[in-house]
Parts: sequence; C-alpha cells; structure tokens
Amino acid sequence: MSGKLFVIEGVDGSGKTTQFRLVCEALEGAGAEFRKVNFPRYSEPSSALLRMYLAGDFGKDPADVGPYAASAFFAVDRYASYKTDWGEAYRAGSTVLCDRYTTSNAIHQAVKLPEEERDRYLDWLFDFEYEKMALPEPTGVYFLDMPDDIAQRLIIARQGEQGDIHELNHDYLAACRTAARAVCRRCGWTVIDCVRNDVLRTPNDICREITEHMLNQIRG
Repeated sequence: MSGKLFVIEGVDGSGKTTQFRLVCEALEGAGAEFRKVNFPRYSEPSSALLRMYLAGDFGKDPADVGPYAASAFFAVDRYASYKTDWGEAYRAGSTVLCDRYTTSNAIHQAVKLPEEERDRYLDWLFDFEYEKMALPEPTGVYFLDMPDDIAQRLIIARQGEQGDIHELNHDYLAACRTAARAVCRRCGWTVIDCVRNDVLRTPNDICREITEHMLNQIRG
C-alpha cells in the first residue's frame, strides 16, 4: 500500500520555504503523521551537478543548459533521496510532504522551450521520473501563484543581489510563472493565490488554505 505525497511548489520568491515550514507546523498541530522532505538536497553528493548548474558553472544564463540535461541533474537527487530516505516509509503507507519535487522541473525547465515543444517535454519528464525512475507521482501539488514583480522584490529583500542563476533573472522568473500556470491547468494542481484584490496575503492566511485542503486529502 503506497502512501500520499504532497508538494509545495512555486516560482522563486513565492514563499515556498516559509509555507513548507508553516504547513508542517500546522499539520503537526492537527495531529497528522507525515515525513518532511526538502529539495534540492544541497549538502548531499547526489546534488553535485545541480549545484554546479545553479552556481553558473555551466553557463550564467539558465538557457545555457538545455531542459533535458538540467532535469536529469535534479532527478538524480530526488532518486537518491527516495531510495535512501523516505521511499520505504512511503511504500508502507506514510504521508510525505515535499518542498519542491519533479514539479519544479516542470516549471523551471519547460520554460526554456518554445510553447509548442513544452507538452512533449512534460511527457518526457513525467515518464522519466515517474515511470523509468519509479518515483511516486504526487497526490496533490499546491502552487503558490505570486506575481513576478513581487517575487523579485521579495528575493532582493531576502538576499540582496546574491542568488542563483534562476533567482537573478527577472525575465526568466516572469516566463516561469506563465509556464507554471499552463502546467497547473494540464496537471490539475491546486493554485494558491498569494495576492487577492491587489493585496499580498499573510503567510498564515495562505497556510490555512493549504492545510485545510491537505488535511481533507490526508483524511479522505
């Protein structure tokens, strides 16, 4: 019996790390039992190539590395994590909550391709990770939809002008949001609006929406 796998997803600057922490705290407070998993795992050997990629060792522009190669870098880290950390618990029926997953490739790598080629890439990606590598498909994905201009301001406020090659490229972030919305429609992800009526929602307000929906799926 397999477990359930939930993912907190979004473009850079959307508040994924904050929401992951808050949702974990809320689930624990509600008495839910689950495993926490963060991606990428920067301190692990399996992330060596993706660290080089994000640092700009293969090129300072995200487009310098094609989507298929870059996707493989991140997929290997997920595979290592699944095989050595949480896979056994998941297969035994545990609930797993991930901060990013295969879903991040679907956003950040698909955007490198012309629109007419993105569906073919997504078909390849999901077959590669979910079929060839036998990683589990998510039960639910919560996409934090943050306007790209606000996301960019939040990134700068958080870390100044320091960041990886994705975070420092405003045009790339804007394109990622557009691509992500298309992926949400295709894959049925739950879209969480981070701004309502031109007002940025509080992290706790966003967390309540995610947690309520997730608990219904866990207990359903």
